[in-house]
Amino acid sequence: MRDSFNREINYLRVSITDRCNLRCVYCMPKEGLSLLGHEDILRYEEILRIIRVAVKLGITKVRITGGEPLVRRGAVDFIASLMSLDGLADVSLTTNGILLETFAEDLAHAGVKRINISLDSLDPVKYGEITRGGNLQSVLKGIDAVQLLGFSPIKINIVAVRGCNDDEILDFARLAHSRPFQVRFIELMPFGGSGLSEDQFIPNIEILDRIRMVYRLSRVNGGEGNGGPARMYHVEGGQGEIGFISPLTHHFCHACNRLRLTADGRLRACLLRERQADLRTPLRNGCDDRALEELVRKTIEQKPRGHEVILGDAYRRACATNMSKIGG
Repeated sequence: MRDSFNREINYLRVSITDRCNLRCVYCMPKEGLSLLGHEDILRYEEILRIIRVAVKLGITKVRITGGEPLVRRGAVDFIASLMSLDGLADVSLTTNGILLETFAEDLAHAGVKRINISLDSLDPVKYGEITRGGNLQSVLKGIDAVQLLGFSPIKINIVAVRGCNDDEILDFARLAHSRPFQVRFIELMPFGGSGLSEDQFIPNIEILDRIRMVYRLSRVNGGEGNGGPARMYHVEGGQGEIGFISPLTHHFCHACNRLRLTADGRLRACLLRERQADLRTPLRNGCDDRALEELVRKTIEQKPRGHEVILGDAYRRACATNMSKIGG
């Protein structure tokens, strides 16, 4: 299925919960976040039906997200059920890693191999501050567990924030040098409720320049324009790669191939645009697959050319929704 700008749409990110066991500073407000009620969240069978319809339209890759997906009961069994869908070539997971050690073997048995882990500091104290209470050792043990089980690629995602964790940029580069991970720096995006200012934004070109002062990097084929938004570099003499996802300074909208399904059944064609389609209501009103398919088609047809968030205006035109409610 192609959108009106001839982009092939083959990737669906699915949030199965808005709940999280962390409260990261760039993702959620410190307090007062209103969580969805039990009946507002799509049931697993409803999500599975939407994915079946999406696969018929050309979706071949699904990534399970949250909130934190592993906090929802039955998440691993649900992921296992996706593996049997004809036409679905890839199922992956994004997690904060807190529960990863506990679920690593079950995820492997379910068929998951590709995993993204959010990790914004390698310092235990700072990690606790950024996540408002997270335990770094739990995440590191989870990373060790999935590496031993043969997960690949293991992607470590860092949101760099000036005055917060920007003094650890070379520490993360060292991690990519010493271990076979894809360490990816993601520019801070202006979501509502974070309390962070535009002054704390760090463009990825600044991070790249800092790393190049210490490590030799060579561009890797793939990444942006080949199914993903990251510009990837191999760390010469090392085991891993370093990537840069730059939604504000290096738009990759022209190559965007994805849709996002929120936990409450809204289908979004763009992370940084508020327009979305309600799938939950027609589902629960008994619509048939043809009607559901038409809603997905319409969303794809209305996918915008790109987002409108730009530097200098980003925090005045921020998305009002918290990242945890969208699914990343």
